[in-house]
Amino acid sequence: MFFEVAPDSVIGNACATGRDPRLSRWIPAVMLVWTFWIFATPLFDGGDRPWLVPTLASFPVFLWLYFRAYYRSVAEVHWSAYGIAALGFIITPVNPGGQGYVVYACAFMAFTGRTPWMSVRRMLAMLALYALECAWLGTHWVFIVSSVLVGFAIGLLNVMFRRNQQQNAELRLSHEEVRRLAAMAERERIGRDLHDLLGHTLSLVALKSELAGKLLERDPAAALQEVREVERVARDALAQVRRAVTGIRAASLAAELASARLLLESANIRLDYCGEDLALPADIENCLALVLREAATNVHRHANAHRVEVTVARDGDAVAMSVRDDGCGGVDAKGNGLCGMAERLSALGGSLLISSPPGAGTRLDVRVPLRAQGSEASASAARESAPRVPRIAQQAAH
Repeated sequence: MFFEVAPDSVIGNACATGRDPRLSRWIPAVMLVWTFWIFATPLFDGGDRPWLVPTLASFPVFLWLYFRAYYRSVAEVHWSAYGIAALGFIITPVNPGGQGYVVYACAFMAFTGRTPWMSVRRMLAMLALYALECAWLGTHWVFIVSSVLVGFAIGLLNVMFRRNQQQNAELRLSHEEVRRLAAMAERERIGRDLHDLLGHTLSLVALKSELAGKLLERDPAAALQEVREVERVARDALAQVRRAVTGIRAASLAAELASARLLLESANIRLDYCGEDLALPADIENCLALVLREAATNVHRHANAHRVEVTVARDGDAVAMSVRDDGCGGVDAKGNGLCGMAERLSALGGSLLISSPPGAGTRLDVRVPLRAQGSEASASAARESAPRVPRIAQQAAH
């Protein structure tokens, strides 16, 4: 390796978008195949100009600039692009294949401007100068036009690729922001619940402890009863605190839908959601949210899909969720992630069915029974605290 990979280099940015780092590091070597034309073009030119020695002398310089452009910071790419373009201008009088260097320069020029339009302007200026040089050398107009068009087309493709990288980075930031805001909202809810719970309980404990102290000499039996009341209140408070804090790590299905949409859109995968406005118990909603998170992560990493459909609906005395993609299929049902899903669902009496024929996408069908016990008050509380999944998910789409 000629250079260490800078985090903000062309290769570093490609790795950050989720591509296999090992595959990304091979890109520069593969792209060198097009240097064949730099040496092959003079053979078809039919001229007797001494092209071989200047071309061989320029090639090591080109390689150094080429790998430098890939591995060093994007802020330094313009020096490599200008250097490669200069090589093309220098050897074109003796080797028409010098246009290959100019094409490589256009490819790197796409990463030099602060905006896509600035990169395009630099490319056009360089190609205009090269066209003028070729015209001055008496080069046939067909060769000039083809060189300019090829250079501009490749440069424009890289401009679009760079813009796509920037959009993916913004989507990843939005994805993390959704998670952060969801966690912050949950912490605030837990804080409010604990404040209300402990404020009331500790006041009651203080009052009864004071009363027990006053009764200790006059009526020991009554004092003992108050002490037992303090113990009961404290144990009840401890149980309520434990129930409250179990929600700290709970995931909201609405937040996971929004987060999954952002994650998949960063890989140009469309997510469609169809579901009812359900108020689910916290443990069931948390389980479904974690299953959805794992499914979205698997699609993003392995499925090579273009579209994902998520459906959540009431199914008799149970809630059903389906996640279906149009990817490559062939999912190993014994993988750690899928086994973890099945274990979570099994703990709630639920089930997970996986259909993943090779080449036909993957479908996960989840079914979790809704417990019959519970009062109207608990159902009402669940309705108050449960997020409205469809509305939030639809807002995330915009």
